[in-house]
Amino acid sequence: MDGVCVVVSPLIALMKDQVQQLCERHLKAACIVSGMSLQETTGVLNNCLSGTLKFLYVSPERLRQRLFIEYFRKMKVCMIAVDEAHCVSQWGYDFRPPYLQIAEVRKYHSSAPLIALTATATPDVVDDIEFRLQMRGRHRFQTSFARPNLSYIVVHDEDKTTRLLRLIRSIGGCGIVYTRSRRNTRQVAERLEAEGISALFYHAGLDGAERDHRQSLWMNGKRQVMVATNAFGMGIDKPDVHFVIHLDAPESLEAYFQEAGRAGRNGERAYAILICSDSDNVRLGKSFDEDFPSVKYIRNVYRAICNYYQIPVGSGADSTHDFDLERLCETYNLSPRGFYSACRFLEREGLVSLPEREQVYSTLYIPLGREELYRFQVDNMRYGDMLQAAIRLYPGLFTATSPIDERKLAAHCFTDAETIRDMLKRLDDMHVVEYRPRPRMPQIVFSSARIAEGDIYLGDDNYNVLKEAARRRIDAMEAYMACDTVCRSRQLLAYFGETDGVSDCGHCDVCRPAAHSVADTEKAVRAVLEANRISPQQLRHLLENDGHAGVADVVRRMLDSGEIYLDKNLLLSIS
Repeated sequence: MDGVCVVVSPLIALMKDQVQQLCERHLKAACIVSGMSLQETTGVLNNCLSGTLKFLYVSPERLRQRLFIEYFRKMKVCMIAVDEAHCVSQWGYDFRPPYLQIAEVRKYHSSAPLIALTATATPDVVDDIEFRLQMRGRHRFQTSFARPNLSYIVVHDEDKTTRLLRLIRSIGGCGIVYTRSRRNTRQVAERLEAEGISALFYHAGLDGAERDHRQSLWMNGKRQVMVATNAFGMGIDKPDVHFVIHLDAPESLEAYFQEAGRAGRNGERAYAILICSDSDNVRLGKSFDEDFPSVKYIRNVYRAICNYYQIPVGSGADSTHDFDLERLCETYNLSPRGFYSACRFLEREGLVSLPEREQVYSTLYIPLGREELYRFQVDNMRYGDMLQAAIRLYPGLFTATSPIDERKLAAHCFTDAETIRDMLKRLDDMHVVEYRPRPRMPQIVFSSARIAEGDIYLGDDNYNVLKEAARRRIDAMEAYMACDTVCRSRQLLAYFGETDGVSDCGHCDVCRPAAHSVADTEKAVRAVLEANRISPQQLRHLLENDGHAGVADVVRRMLDSGEIYLDKNLLLSIS
């Protein structure tokens, strides 16, 4: 198609990641994000006008800005693509009112087709997306939500960590363990390590470089288990994830389905297991109350953060500040959970962008032309190899600001990351590049100029509808945990509106007999070995197919107690 495709996306990290992947495939792409200078922003927009770029990624908040609209009207737009389109819907689980601006800007390119994409939309959400985006024709393209290779299992156990250990040892392979608390990620990972299972923990409070390092270790198979909050997983496409285990129930089936779906992407048997207890319902109810503070409280929080950063009314658009949550809450005597929940509503209103919603990278841009840069390299040979490596790794540097990894660049230059940072800083001083190192402190960005807190309107269209929708999602999550009479896969498919031609999966905890007790498993081990000698692997496969869990643990205990033994041919026998 002739022209530029404008992609509306809700997350800065997601935009940067997709732009980087497109540039690595030699496709011209760029994004405009908060924190970019006016020169950087207009440079990208001018490249759209000249036809240099094929893909332009922007946030929905950007569609409100006069500068963008002026350029957008002049662009040759071949398509508008709306990513994470459930954010358009008031019935969606992450509604953001700025998405409604998309419908308003369509008038400037009325003939350009629009495509909306989402992986987790219920039928009501799909209807609402079509209505709010003013979609014409309303063609729907939908694949099945069914994952035939994924076994959905719900386990009720008050001793969650012990059950977790048994499950990981029984299933084997690499996996993800989700918990809702940052503190729990560390505690669970340390417990797994103490039990001989290699594990890492991950949450948004870690330094960005440390998060990258831990993700790399797990992606490359150097650690078996990643224990994480829901901050982990965006952009993760590791094919051999054998299990995703939730130690705490998410607030919605949409979130659960998305997180569980990171298992088994290679098509082989994998497990999505939710370990729940009575405390989960209590926690979900408490979280609901904390997640929906009063409108008055939200306005007070907005005033507090604007005063803290000394931003007057009418100022502060696109300004970036260190986000010290503890200091802010201490200064104004606010609870961290309630404070952050209020900030989430401010983010939905397009007033701020919170650090946990984005992964902060160092960025690089080359404002010089290729010939001018070549002359500089000839005259300054010590920078030549580094610049060439940067251009090879990040092909889009001449057209847009790109996220970079100094460690990756250092590896290609056979040096260390600190040396690369120093070289880039010197080049920035010489105006050869525009280099912005990764901030050490998480950042909050004011997406628009400060408004009077009385102008923040969270009426029925935004606040109450969100609250009612959240209550329905929690009710659905609690019903999923409690129901043990309907196939798990059927329950999930029905929630997403898929009922016709759906049959039982045959391998969830409902379709198969409930996991046998340890005593039952020990009895089954004796029965099998009385009939024949068998390898441990064959025994485990046989009993797990019969619904037994923790077979490896049972066999290990029986070996230790001398009830069974391993002969010289490595076959198990009755003592």
